[in-house]
Amino acid sequence: MSTPNPTAPREELFDAEFLDRLRALFLRLRKRKQLRRKGLQSTPATGFTREFKDFRHYTPKDDFRSIDWRLYARLDRLFIRLYEEIQEFHVHIIVDTSGSMVEPFAEKRLTSLKLAVALGYMGLVGHHRVSMYSIGDELSDPPPPMKGQGSFQRVLDFARDLEYGGLTDLKRCFQDFQPGRRRYGIIFVISDLYGRDVNEAREAIRHAGAWPGEVHFIQVFHPWEEKPDVEGEIELFDVETQEHRRLWFTPRDRERYEATYREFLDDIEKTCQSRQIDYQRWRTDYPFDELFLDLLSRGSALAGNS
Repeated sequence: MSTPNPTAPREELFDAEFLDRLRALFLRLRKRKQLRRKGLQSTPATGFTREFKDFRHYTPKDDFRSIDWRLYARLDRLFIRLYEEIQEFHVHIIVDTSGSMVEPFAEKRLTSLKLAVALGYMGLVGHHRVSMYSIGDELSDPPPPMKGQGSFQRVLDFARDLEYGGLTDLKRCFQDFQPGRRRYGIIFVISDLYGRDVNEAREAIRHAGAWPGEVHFIQVFHPWEEKPDVEGEIELFDVETQEHRRLWFTPRDRERYEATYREFLDDIEKTCQSRQIDYQRWRTDYPFDELFLDLLSRGSALAGNS
């Protein structure tokens, strides 16, 4: 197996080009939603905020309290301010920071951070509350919920400060995660879903099925993990447990590994479907923008107010 790649520099994610792409993604998502929308849809969510939309001329049927008197003083004509009600959700973003998310493929770490920042941005510009967490051997204590575009720097700071490494305990983390029920929740889990054994992810997802709200699992993996290009004598190193194992890897062994890995991915997808959890595979070499738009366009309430 190849030598682990060094951790990607912290700053490379947050350059001006990536932030410009986030804004462009927001506009594309809003345009796509406008083209598809055919009327109002009901939702169990609660919580609204009023957002200024436009002016129009005052008529006798209007509430005089909505008159904009400053505009009257300037134009000597009566106008009222129009508002639209924006539905507020609580967006929870959970990032797996265990060792397998950074070694030997640092692209997984970079992808997970891009996803977390992009989802946080969409939540804030959509007028929602955003909470961010990390998971490894335990669930982190999140910073206070964020709201408003002025909080985007806090999203960037959270992502910059994440430290990757250590063990995975999916079952414990998913048991400990308790999203509030006061405001409809949209929950995104960004992880490779590698547990201590192949069954741990399945058991952990069953706990996630009881979370209130809309749940999405984004399984991040590197193409090498799906189709390893090694043969002959190799030494395996578990980046989380620090265990070593030397073995002879034949073409037949590679075929068996690839079949087992496909079964693992399929099992995760079926388990999510059985719990009504949205599932998306995210290979690190796939186009980020298109996958991200697909993620939010498949029915997430996060795209509803964009």
